[in-house]
Amino acid sequence: MRRVICLLIVVLVSPFALAQDTRPLQRLLDAELARIPAKAGIHVKHLGTGEEASVRGDERFNSASVIKIPVMVMAYQMAEAGTLDLTARVPITKADKRGGSGVLRYHDLGLAPTVRDIVMQMTITSDNTATDLAIARVGGVSAVNAWLQKNGYAPDLRLNGTILDVFRNRYVLGDPKASALTPEDVYGLGSNDLAYGTSSREWLTSVQAAMQRPEVQAESVRRLSHEPSSWLGEITPRAIGRLLEAIERATLTSSASADEMRRFFRWQQSGARRLPHYINVPVGHKTGDFAPAVANDVGVIYTRSGPVVVSLLLNDIREPYGEAEDRMGEVARVIVGYFDGTR
Repeated sequence: MRRVICLLIVVLVSPFALAQDTRPLQRLLDAELARIPAKAGIHVKHLGTGEEASVRGDERFNSASVIKIPVMVMAYQMAEAGTLDLTARVPITKADKRGGSGVLRYHDLGLAPTVRDIVMQMTITSDNTATDLAIARVGGVSAVNAWLQKNGYAPDLRLNGTILDVFRNRYVLGDPKASALTPEDVYGLGSNDLAYGTSSREWLTSVQAAMQRPEVQAESVRRLSHEPSSWLGEITPRAIGRLLEAIERATLTSSASADEMRRFFRWQQSGARRLPHYINVPVGHKTGDFAPAVANDVGVIYTRSGPVVVSLLLNDIREPYGEAEDRMGEVARVIVGYFDGTR
């Protein structure tokens, strides 16, 4: 009788236990992201075993600078097709400078980096000046979105505009007439150098003051998480993960081009408190951020068991920005521990 009862328990319990055991990575990610006070999404895939899991994998997020990745891939595809010369020099003019991240804006006018330099800076320092130059070189926003459509990434990946569009539209919140701001005006406002602009100092001062109104600032922050039309781009964790996998496997370009793009990811100069923060294995990644609401990091972690694609996106952050970044590092540490058996 005792043996019969034991067998019944095994029969009744085992199917449930086995079903639960087939999703350990999913349960792990669910638990980790539930602790983050933000809209958090992630896609993880081990490229050796094929094991994968997602949280909000198909939901749209503010891409911030992560949407610069397809621009890079396009540039290398065009170079291989002979329609873009990566060694060509691109002189930087006064109208080309963009505020925010990057280093090119700090150089003297007339600096002439190569197209390859521009693509590299767009990736490793998330250079905004380089970004708009690169978008122009690959044919503009519509060309990028046509490429995404052709390669099966649309509508989950989309470039909504240029860096100039994003920055200028923020000033339109305070003054609808700001849509007429020139590139020099926008840069001057962002760098607090109104003499750089081409419009009257009086008007630029009024635009600057309008932007500082509390209600305008609050609306600007709200839009970072809730108004896609104001975003540089839109992405889902799963779709950007598929693009990272394609780069890693060299299915969109030659191996030589893929190797160079992977080097750029490994040379990343920002996001030290995100995916790489607490791990002791190599990682190649690309960040995207609009403080205080958006912090993204996507890339490939080269665990001891093999490469793992990780796309981790945080929108609508409701805690100090640095703490949100630290949480991203903690998630990466848990993922490495899971795949390398070091938990």
